Amino acid sequence: MPEQEQDQGQKQGMLKGIILLIPGILLCGVVTVISLGIQAAEERVFDHPYIEALVVAILLGMAVRTAWEPSERWRSGIAFSAKQLLEVAVMLLGASISFAAILASGWLLIGAIAATVVIMLAVSYGLARLLGLKTKLAILIACGNSICGNSAIAAVAPVIEADGDDIASSISFTAILGVLMVLGLPLLIPLLKLTATQYGILAGLTVYAVPQVLAATVPAGIVSTQIGTLVKLVRVLMLGPIVVALSLFVARRRKGAAKEDTAKTASISPFKLVPWFIIGFLVLAALRSFQLVPDIAIAPVTRTAAILTVVSMAALGLGVDVRVLSTVGGRVTAAVTLSLMLLLALSIGLVHFFK
Repeated sequence: MPEQEQDQGQKQGMLKGIILLIPGILLCGVVTVISLGIQAAEERVFDHPYIEALVVAILLGMAVRTAWEPSERWRSGIAFSAKQLLEVAVMLLGASISFAAILASGWLLIGAIAATVVIMLAVSYGLARLLGLKTKLAILIACGNSICGNSAIAAVAPVIEADGDDIASSISFTAILGVLMVLGLPLLIPLLKLTATQYGILAGLTVYAVPQVLAATVPAGIVSTQIGTLVKLVRVLMLGPIVVALSLFVARRRKGAAKEDTAKTASISPFKLVPWFIIGFLVLAALRSFQLVPDIAIAPVTRTAAILTVVSMAALGLGVDVRVLSTVGGRVTAAVTLSLMLLLALSIGLVHFFK
């Protein structure tokens, strides 16, 4: 009897916890639906979304938060959406990645892209730190600038345990510059006399999001679009190793800080070092690469991951105090802008090796 009562109490506690999450999740869902509607309207008018739904969601969430502070009734669901749902979204992204397509593009180009990502990670991080930004914010800016913009920031944030203010500020300014890149990059084709191949590589290396790569390359022709998308895919693939490396670093640092004064050394389980969603990401990517994930399942899984990411961004926006952003806005803008200019300069130098 006591065991049955204990089980009954646990079930009631879980049910109560789930009920408490519902208002906040529904609020994030409403912001998500509006954001997706705005993106759909952009696609109808411009064929491609210049401002993605996840950016609209975080800005709309911030606007709501500025006008109204959610009470305790809403906060647990908002916090759940910002963390747990984001982790699920990151895991599901692994199903959309195939290593075979990357290997087919050639080792020289793959090496050049990987080197560019690594160099810009170090440069962007160092620049952000020199400008006085906090370590976690500097990491978010470096990953967003070097890999894939908002998606990289969203994936790295739970690993380094970044707070909502850091995530929102890095995404907001990165998003603005990402749109400017889409609008301004085609002007470099006649200015630098770039071939279709060169421009595709340049767009893939510098533009943040995959839809933005399409928007920047479609006017230049199908060759630029195909090459730009491929280069962008290689950059996105770099997110996996970078996130795993960061999770290992954070776990070892946390373990070192809590280490007791004993000479005993124990083996460290990778399941304790690497977050569960990163392991899931790598497993799904491997299954996809060995064609164990049916093609018919890719679109629904990818779409689910995208929607969950937008929900998480809405939650982050709802938890952000705009006054905090104003205290770091100038330095964040400088860090993101200078990092992007350096990435553009490095990429322009690189494309001259690919005729």
